Amino acid sequence: MPKTATRQKTTTKTNKSSSNGNNKSVKQKTEEKITDKVDPKVSQNEHKERKKSQQGLIKNVEPELLKEMLYQMVLGRIFEQKCAEVYRIGKIGGFCHLYIGQEAVAIGAMMALREDDLVITAYRDHVQAMVKGISPEAVMAELYGRMGGVVKGKGGSMHMFSNEHNFYGGHGIVGGQIGVGTGMAFAQKYKGIDNVTLCFFGEAAVNQGIFHESLNMAQLWKLPCIYICENNKYGMGTSQARAMSISSIAQKAEGYGIASEFVDGMDVLAVRAATMRAIKRAREESLPTLLEIRCYRFMGHSMSDPGKYRSTDEIKQYQLRDPIFLFKESLLDAKVIFDRDYEEIENRAKEAVEKALKFAEESPLPHEKELFTDIYA
Repeated sequence: MPKTATRQKTTTKTNKSSSNGNNKSVKQKTEEKITDKVDPKVSQNEHKERKKSQQGLIKNVEPELLKEMLYQMVLGRIFEQKCAEVYRIGKIGGFCHLYIGQEAVAIGAMMALREDDLVITAYRDHVQAMVKGISPEAVMAELYGRMGGVVKGKGGSMHMFSNEHNFYGGHGIVGGQIGVGTGMAFAQKYKGIDNVTLCFFGEAAVNQGIFHESLNMAQLWKLPCIYICENNKYGMGTSQARAMSISSIAQKAEGYGIASEFVDGMDVLAVRAATMRAIKRAREESLPTLLEIRCYRFMGHSMSDPGKYRSTDEIKQYQLRDPIFLFKESLLDAKVIFDRDYEEIENRAKEAVEKALKFAEESPLPHEKELFTDIYA
């Protein structure tokens, strides 16, 4: 993952082919830049570099917050692993998209928010829901389709929602939430409040028209919206290298005059720092930001995805940069935590997940009258 870079002003660059062959065409440069190949030595070196970078950031964050961030990451990982387990035995039905490997994005970004800030996301939403304050019990019961779920079992895995916690989905249409999030930010500005909206989406959504329309509108109307592209390299089973002519999504913000950053999504503190800069811009200047946060999902697109479009070696190489292991090692090196502390965090997360599982299994199925409640027409 390249280091974080900030773009706040639009620049125009041209690449020309030279008749003597010394300069390469734009197409050739793009093809060289976008690649699925991963060198394990590069991954290991990046891991070491990020550990060094995290040491500097750790000094500026309260120890208790650092511990809570680690707990939330571990909770998210164990929760999703349990989801995979119960899905395979048929206790969870329908679509189920897991967040394993991407925990640093949600935790880093959302733990920089205030409680009254708004969040909207796509269908890979279990961890975001919990970080926003929805209990693991309510999320698991929703996955089970039970009354104890956050929306009474009617939303399932893809459609978590809580007005109480300012969490507005869980959306199944690729890119659909980008327009809604933009509207939420407009409402905040219209009301004259200083809340911000965090809008998550995957890199495949960038190819949808709503992405471009929303960024144009957000900059034109000066909306306090932070667009977070969770670039995990694959839109379902299609590599970004095969679907996108320009590999830098952050660069696309230049076309609309929007501030942007490229962020290493395997580094929770880098994500937090970039999000805090974007929040400051949104809250104080009512200006939008596009964050391209590159990460990697260790599971398939969904539980029904065998993942044959990528090699085992590729996955293993990215696992060398596991965001949880990276953060854990950094906190151990900085003596913020010790081995016994991590054991306590892990045990607490396991207990929370088992409690959520018990609650979901004991929660009743929705009554048929629920078919006619919460309907807007």
